[in-house]
This record gives sequence, C-alpha cells and structure tokens, in this order.
Amino acid sequence: MNRLTIYQDNYADSTVISNRFIDEYMQDANDAQLKIYLYLIRMMSARRSTSISDIADLFNYTEKDVIRALKYWEKKHLLSLDHDEHKNVTGIHLMDLTTPVPAAAASAAAPLASVVPISSKFVQPVTTAAAVHEEADSVDPAGDSFEEDIYVKPNYSLDELKAFKSDETTSRILFVAEQYLKRPLSTKDIQTILFISDKLAFSEDLIDHLIQYCVDLGKKDLSYMETVAISWAKKGVKTPKQAARVSNKYERSVYEVMNALGKDTVPTRGEVTFIRRWTREYGFTMDIIFEACERTVLKTDKNRFPFAESILKSWYEAGVHNIHDIQSLDEDYHKTKPAKPDAGNKFNQFRQNNYDFDLLEQELISN
Repeated sequence: MNRLTIYQDNYADSTVISNRFIDEYMQDANDAQLKIYLYLIRMMSARRSTSISDIADLFNYTEKDVIRALKYWEKKHLLSLDHDEHKNVTGIHLMDLTTPVPAAAASAAAPLASVVPISSKFVQPVTTAAAVHEEADSVDPAGDSFEEDIYVKPNYSLDELKAFKSDETTSRILFVAEQYLKRPLSTKDIQTILFISDKLAFSEDLIDHLIQYCVDLGKKDLSYMETVAISWAKKGVKTPKQAARVSNKYERSVYEVMNALGKDTVPTRGEVTFIRRWTREYGFTMDIIFEACERTVLKTDKNRFPFAESILKSWYEAGVHNIHDIQSLDEDYHKTKPAKPDAGNKFNQFRQNNYDFDLLEQELISN
C-alpha cells in the first residue's frame, strides 16, 4: 500500500498534545481512537509518512479499524481526509486545536508536504461536517457500517461492571477467560468482554470459542480478541460453527502436530478434535505433545492419532505437567517392569511409559 503524508495547520518540530484535546475529546474516545490519533500527531511532528496498513500492523488492528478511528476524529472535526478521484485516502489534515477551525476552512488549507496516493476501498469521500454526519449512517460496499455505535466500545461505569460480574452467565465467561489466559482479568479486560457480550451480542459459547481461537493463535491480548470479535460481528457470525467457517483456517498448533505425526494433508475434523483435546482439555504444552508424537511415529505407521491420544491421556491421568515428569514416569516404569526377553525387538530400548505399546498397537490395528 502506498504511503500517506500527514500535515497540520501550525507545524512545529515537536510532539505536542493540546490541552483542549485532553479536556474535551480524550474521555469519550476508545483505546483504538486514542492510539491512532496520538500516533498521527507523532508522525506529523517528525515529518514522517505512514499508511493505513502500517498503522494497522503497528497496533494489531484491521485496516477497517484504522479507517473507523479516522472517521471518528473527522466527525469530531479534529482532522479531515483528502481523497482522489477514486475516493481513496490521499492525506490526513490534522486541525489546529488552539482555536476552533471550521470544517470548510480546514478542507481548503494547503498541505505542508506532498501528498502521495494510498489505496483503500473502505473510504468514502468526506469534505464537510454535514457529509461526515451523513457518512455515519452509510454502509461500505462490503456491507459494513463505519460509524455504527455497536462497534464502538463504551466507557462502562463501575456499577455496570459490578452488575456484569455478578451475573451468573457472565461470571462463568470471566472464569473461563481466566483459565485460558492463565491470569486474573484486569478491569480493562472485563470491559472488553462486557462489550463483546453486551454490544456485539455474543453468546457464552461464541465468546468461549473466540477466546480459544485467539489463545490457540498465541494471541492473549484482549484488544486483539476485540478486533476479531468486531470482524466476526460484521460478518454476521452468531455461532461457533459460523466463526469456524469465517476463520477458514486452523490454529498454528494443528499444523505443527500434523507435521510432527508425519502428515502433510489437510487435517480432518477428527484429527483437529484430537489436537484440541491435547491442548485445551489436557492443557499440554507443545513440547509434551511433540514428545508423544515422536514416540508414536517411531512405534507405528497406522492409527497415529489414537496411538498418540493413548500416550497423552495416560500422561494426563498421571499428572504430567512437563518433560521432567515424563522422564520420572519412564524411570519408574523401568524399575518396576523387567525388559522383554526378545533381544531382537528393535523397539526394546525405546523409552516407555506405564502402558504396553505392543498390546496397544495390536488393539488399534485390529480395530
């Protein structure tokens, strides 16, 4: 994507935040809107160019999130957007907050730097305050509204948060979230989950699926989950099944385990069920799962998922939490069970647990 130059009426070689912005605008803006506006001030002060995709990558937002924030500030008359004949954004004009500036006057001001094109199919042309107000109720070509209140997280009061936490259903959601994130939730985290439940109308099952999906991707930041939730809401996702179709891909751990078991095909639903059980129900880290996969591959060419399941289930029941626990089980096994008399068995020296691999393999093959 092409570069975007930011310019201002009264340029100064420093990053200065107006007191008027703090007093009048900051309290009503959400996290994304604040971050993006402050970032624009920083880039403008340094005379650097940026792009919508750069901003999205920096803050882990979608490009639609960035444009939505820009349109929010345009509606507040803190900036105006320049467009080309194809309705693409070509520049951002930051307003001088030291004195009120009419929108029409701001749009006529000359830039202090050259403006370069930037491609964005999501932006509609806005030149006046009236046009911005009209845009708030419009829908983009993909069917997504830019300024619908449903996608803007409100500042919930303490009473609202207390009521949310005391509700039986939402208290379960918060408990589940803490288990997945493996940490207590902050007030900000609870606000995000309340927003997803309240404004986006996600069910308990869908929120559970959302958290699992993000955690499996290695994303435990609630702001990332909020971004995903908004994206799903705009696509009309109401159930975990719909969310799975929209996501259109499995988490990275699924493919890593498939590779560890010597499989290069698209994972089946049954195989995904096995892997998610190991990571979610059993709570095993990838090093433990890879250890089971290695033992499985060395032992059998068939029924590898059920075979690995038997290993991991026995470790789960034995209370395994790390590789050292597995080593201890192996040592205990060798102390209590003598070696098999068949010296020609190439698997004789293979580390084993408190189950009979050969018997298990025969059972799997016979099934």
